[in-house]
Amino acid sequence: MIGSNLEDLICDHMFFDISRYLSGRQNSVYLKIEAFNPAGSIKIKTARYLLDEALKRSGESISGVIESSSGNLGIALAMLCAARGIHFECVVDVNALEAKLALMRYFNAAVTVITEPDANGGYLGSRIEYIKRKVEKTPGLVWTNQYANKANILAHYQLTATAIHEEFPALDYLFVGTGTTGTLFGCTSFFSHHAPETKIVAIDSAGSVTFGDKAGERFVPGIGTSQRPPIADSGSPSPAAILHVAESEGGAVCRRFSKQTGLLIGGSTGSVIAGFERYASEHQLRDATVVLISPDLGNAYLSTVYNDAWVQAHFSILE
Repeated sequence: MIGSNLEDLICDHMFFDISRYLSGRQNSVYLKIEAFNPAGSIKIKTARYLLDEALKRSGESISGVIESSSGNLGIALAMLCAARGIHFECVVDVNALEAKLALMRYFNAAVTVITEPDANGGYLGSRIEYIKRKVEKTPGLVWTNQYANKANILAHYQLTATAIHEEFPALDYLFVGTGTTGTLFGCTSFFSHHAPETKIVAIDSAGSVTFGDKAGERFVPGIGTSQRPPIADSGSPSPAAILHVAESEGGAVCRRFSKQTGLLIGGSTGSVIAGFERYASEHQLRDATVVLISPDLGNAYLSTVYNDAWVQAHFSILE
């Protein structure tokens, strides 16, 4: 394949058979690897759709783009905005990984770090309030708003879910980690229309309020929220099940799985694998065909999930 721009390089058909590495080994389980996409994550698809929608909405009046991100979407938007000559500001918080912030800055993005938590003890509400104030006083500044913009859902309906269905037309289960819920509800919408027999299981972080869990302190970016995203109420079909996975559990899986496979997975992927293993055990799954979405790889997590001192300080566990 020869591409003429960054979006042409999107890779949506990379799957890794991980069946033999999981407890039980009674199912055919495939990890959908998104890290080989430009920007290193699934978020290049979200960024493309959000940015196209923002430009369509604002036309030539746009002076810049602003977005809140835990890291991956910020990188993707920074790269796309650099390629299109658009100024970009990313609003992050103290849990953002420095390696990801450095990459955004390399692409000339302005990075604002929010240090004051919101009412739920997280930072999402504070990040959003900062953006609202900034947009109000800055003519032509456009907020792509991944939390409320249905382009987030459309990206994963048209790309992520379509690719999974093409590869696995008789899929039994799909496990999806939830942050903004764009990937989740893009997939529930697609499969409800095209393969309603496929069961979709949402994996959320313990302490995330998205699906009604009690708010709690979280340290791993990319999964969970401290404020329910508006697109979660978009009318998209609900998942078949919702599981909350403790960050310590997901972190332990990251460390075990990476040494078994040689694949350094990202923090949220560990939670998705942990959620699948729990679900498979509780429901005694046998002979099922299963896909787990892996949003990114683990290089940026070397200072956290893969650092012994950090793990002991935050989770008091080691493998």
